[in-house]
Amino acid sequence: MGLPPFRGAVRQIILASVTIYVVILLLLSFTQGTGRILLELGILRPEHIHAGWLWQFATYAFMYEDPLQFYGLFFGSIILSAIAGFLLSLTGVVAQGVAMGSGAAANAILMVFYLYNRGAPIMLFPIPIQIPVKWIVLFTAAIEAAYLLLSRFALFYFVLLLGLGAGYVWYSLFLTRRTSVGISERFYGLRNSYYRWKRRRAARKFEVYMRDHDRTVTFDEHGNYIPPEDSGKKNGGSKSGWVN
Repeated sequence: MGLPPFRGAVRQIILASVTIYVVILLLLSFTQGTGRILLELGILRPEHIHAGWLWQFATYAFMYEDPLQFYGLFFGSIILSAIAGFLLSLTGVVAQGVAMGSGAAANAILMVFYLYNRGAPIMLFPIPIQIPVKWIVLFTAAIEAAYLLLSRFALFYFVLLLGLGAGYVWYSLFLTRRTSVGISERFYGLRNSYYRWKRRRAARKFEVYMRDHDRTVTFDEHGNYIPPEDSGKKNGGSKSGWVN
C-alpha cells in the first residue's frame, strides 16, 4: 500500500500542474477576465490551431477549472492524442469543441500498465476488492465511449479515448524489446544493403574505366575483385574475393 517515490519527472510535472492550477483558480476567483484569457490561451481549440496556436497541443493538459480533473500525466501521449483529435476535427463533423485536462495521459498510463501486467489485479479505492486491470481498461473505454456518443462526438471525449490508443502506440514503439530489436535489425539490414549497392556500383564504374584504357578487370555479383587467374572460379573460390 506504499506510495511510489515522489521524484524526477513525475514530481516536476505534478508540481507544475499544481502551480498552474492554483494560479488559474486564484485568477478566476479575483480577476475572472484574466483567468478566462489564460484558459483560452491554454485549452485545445481547433480553430486556434488553424490560427497557428500550436502550443495548445501540449498546454491543454495543464488547464483545469475543476480539481476532480486533476490526475496523472503522460506528456508524449497528450501531444499525440491532441494531434489526432485535431486531425479528426478537420472533418467538420466529429471532434468539435474544446479539450482540456490530462485525461488522455491518465488513459495512456492505464493502458501501458495493463500491457505490462495483463493479469494483474488492482484495488480501486475505496472499493475493498481487487479488480483485474483488463476490466478496468474495458470499463474506462466503455464509459468514455458512451459519453462520446452522448456528446455527439465531442473533441474532449475523443481525446480521452485516443489516450488509450496513444498508450498502446507508445508501448509498441518504445517499451518492448522485440520491437526495438526488430527496428535495429531492419536499420542495419538497410544500411548493409546500401553499402553493398555502393560497392557493386563502384565496381561497374571501375570496369568501364578500365575498358576505356584497354584493360579488363572482373568483379563478382557482390562487387568483389576477381584476379585474372581466378576469373573462371565461382564466387567464394577466388583468392581475394570476400562477401559481406
